[in-house]
Amino acid sequence: MRAYPILWRGGVALAAILASTGPIVAQAPAPTIAPTAVEADADRAAAALVARLTIDEKIAQLLNVAPAIPRLGIPAYNWWTESLHGALGPVPTTNFPEPIGLAASFDAPLLKSVAAAISTEVRALHTLGRTTGRLGKIGTGLDTWSPNINIFRDPRWGRGQETYGEDPYLTATLGVAFIEGMQGPNPALPDVIATPKHFAVHSGPEPTRHSANVIASPHDLEDTYLPAFRAAIVEGKAGSIMCAYNRVDGQPACGSDLLLKDHLRGAWGFRGYVVSDCDAVVDISEHHKYAADPAAGVAVALKAGVDNECNGATLSGTPNLGARYQEALSRGLIAQADIDRALVRLFSARYRNGDLAHGTMARTPTPVAAIDTAEHRALAQRIAAESLVLLKNDGILPLKPGTRITLIGPLADATRVLRGNYSSSQSAPPISIDAGLRQVMPPEQVTLVPFTASITDGDPVPDTAFVTPDGQPGLRADYFNARASAGNGPAKATYDTKAIATRTERNVRSEAGQLSTVGERHKIVWTGALVAPETGTYRIALTGVTGAITLGGNRSVAAATASRWAEPLHLSDVDLVKGERYPLRLEAESSGSGIPGLVWKRITRTPERDLAAGIADADVVIAVVGLTSDLEGEEMPVKVDGFAGGDRTSLALPADQVALLEQAKRAGKPLIVIAMNGSAIDLRWAKANAAAIVEAWYPGQSGGRAVAETLVGTTNPAGRLPVTFYGDVAALPAFDDYAMTGRTYRYYAGTPVYPFGHGLSYTTFGYAPLRLAPAPGGAEHGLSVTTIVRNTGKRSGDEVVQLYLNFPDQPGTPRIALRGYRRVTLAPGESKPVTFALSPRDLSSVTPDGARQVSAGRYRVSVGGGQPDTGAPTRSADFTAASTSALPR
Repeated sequence: MRAYPILWRGGVALAAILASTGPIVAQAPAPTIAPTAVEADADRAAAALVARLTIDEKIAQLLNVAPAIPRLGIPAYNWWTESLHGALGPVPTTNFPEPIGLAASFDAPLLKSVAAAISTEVRALHTLGRTTGRLGKIGTGLDTWSPNINIFRDPRWGRGQETYGEDPYLTATLGVAFIEGMQGPNPALPDVIATPKHFAVHSGPEPTRHSANVIASPHDLEDTYLPAFRAAIVEGKAGSIMCAYNRVDGQPACGSDLLLKDHLRGAWGFRGYVVSDCDAVVDISEHHKYAADPAAGVAVALKAGVDNECNGATLSGTPNLGARYQEALSRGLIAQADIDRALVRLFSARYRNGDLAHGTMARTPTPVAAIDTAEHRALAQRIAAESLVLLKNDGILPLKPGTRITLIGPLADATRVLRGNYSSSQSAPPISIDAGLRQVMPPEQVTLVPFTASITDGDPVPDTAFVTPDGQPGLRADYFNARASAGNGPAKATYDTKAIATRTERNVRSEAGQLSTVGERHKIVWTGALVAPETGTYRIALTGVTGAITLGGNRSVAAATASRWAEPLHLSDVDLVKGERYPLRLEAESSGSGIPGLVWKRITRTPERDLAAGIADADVVIAVVGLTSDLEGEEMPVKVDGFAGGDRTSLALPADQVALLEQAKRAGKPLIVIAMNGSAIDLRWAKANAAAIVEAWYPGQSGGRAVAETLVGTTNPAGRLPVTFYGDVAALPAFDDYAMTGRTYRYYAGTPVYPFGHGLSYTTFGYAPLRLAPAPGGAEHGLSVTTIVRNTGKRSGDEVVQLYLNFPDQPGTPRIALRGYRRVTLAPGESKPVTFALSPRDLSSVTPDGARQVSAGRYRVSVGGGQPDTGAPTRSADFTAASTSALPR
């Protein structure tokens, strides 16, 4: 789902029917999974509560914004909460690396700790909502729409950065770790309910997701698209799940018998609640044309098992969204029993997560002070360091003491790139790579050469660049409440002439979420001045505000109307003088879709001359290049060369970055390339020409410090690629083809630029021969694999031990598949035994007709620092399964 969804509107479907357009798969009998005593108690309390509600009260509770029921003491609740790699709320929260970077750590225990830290901050935001009376706002619930465990099957998908990569096993294990960290040790009493998404077969293209019919073979469903979701529910015990926008084999995912009945509640025995992606229920009638009208559309979803509808119109306070359910009820398309079933699941969840008090389920509130703690900031830096992947090193790294560095590239001093998407605009002060290097080495050894204007420009202006009208740090912010007659709907508001609150804010930010006197609907006026830290040319843009910055000489940077969410930046080039104050007056309304802010980028108008001068005295040139999540992301109105609608049309770096690298190479100095991106990019030129390459992803608030410490050797890199780096999209099937043939390392027959699982270190490792121990009854019942890993180098480091299987040569088996991994830390000369206990499911593969089984025949198991036959140290051994045994779905 998107953080600020487009509000799709349109007429009633004319040529559709309520009934399925495809075959209905018979529902498998649900496993006998009895509720725990706590769950049963919560269910009884929920059923008793639902029985006391009127039908109007019931229907209102089916949407993501559930209004308060004062007569029963039920507070408002909004199910829309985000925390993909950090909690999103009205105060600064800790921003961890984008999930693709988290996956590159290959460290499930550490990811569990990250999720636990995020969970703490989500609970603290709930406390803040209670304190300020803002329960019912986005980001105040005790559930979260995370993790995204879709398979990153194609590098063109803009949202692939939100996932744990292309491998079902890695995705499943990391997804379970995140869920366990988020929910806590007792899934029956979750700290925060995790909602894995988007169920299922959902990974682009973005522009067609509301209407696409995805065709996936039974083999690909069972082999690739469903394993992570099964693990999330069966092993991780996720309390919720989000259904996707697209259709799957003819049925909308939020109305799919195959997904929601046969697999989820049937084969997997799911007892939690299902939430729709935002406007996915609307899509059933409006875009899929699967139901005749909106009432029939909600009936499809409710009957299939969707308990909670996220509707984007709740953002603007659109009234009467429940009328579709009322009509469906009056037409006999649904019954009260269908509504009651959904509500019992929802209220049971609110009892168990502590939102509603009931007996021993009551919780102690998490203090707001638990947000963005020193411990969480340290964790963000640690996981950022673990996410870095050293792709190439000719010996230039780590940098020797005294090395003079010239930093070039559009992302060298960038901060917006650190956050990735689905992240709060408020976090700890972000550390760019330029700032990080100046923290870990003498600043005089670092020279920054500004880049020319680029499509990656647009970093938040730092707090230090603002002064209030009376010369103090920050900006004056006046908050004005809407007049009572304005209501809560989308109508134009008028505001009080007297400010309800006046504060000094650090930036063009709203702190209304912390001010109980500021109403739900309000406007903010910021006044003060902008002060540039250096004289030069800046590109400046206003987002989500109206008003202007006065530059003098009748010139200003202005925004006539508030910009919309995800709209491309309208940057203006201006010359600013260090220390001079440029007056500003900006305002924003709480009903606007854009996040208020001011962004800029210092650039040069003479890039070739400045680059030549900057490199002249350098020992090493470090080029920081890549993308941003304002180019690749969720369904965005972006259409520039290489990007369209949030997706990518090419794997190439922007042309101006390629030209920069080529000019730097011609200077004759050793070139180190730092890549910041959320998906695979074409690194063929860098592989052939650079002395070293570091893949940094979107590394979070402390990413620049983590990169700097790796470059100077304080940290020894050990990350691994969770995706294959191809050379060109021409090597791949069509983007909208969901068949796995020719995709990912498991089925790709070509030679990648860098393979899945690849990553180097500043030390070396060796492996002892494998010892295999089949389970009683034979290897088909399980297998233990043990090796000894030794640090054969001269410095401490982590090794990511990876186990791969080659299967008997039968239809449906992958070329090779990851089935185990372990990140271990070793001092020089130290050895550690590493044992993998492979279950029958780990040993299994999938037949062409979708049956999962351990097949009889000869297998090869390989354990090492990467895939076998890729240059990584590896040991292999063969074993045989004597018989074929089927496994449940």
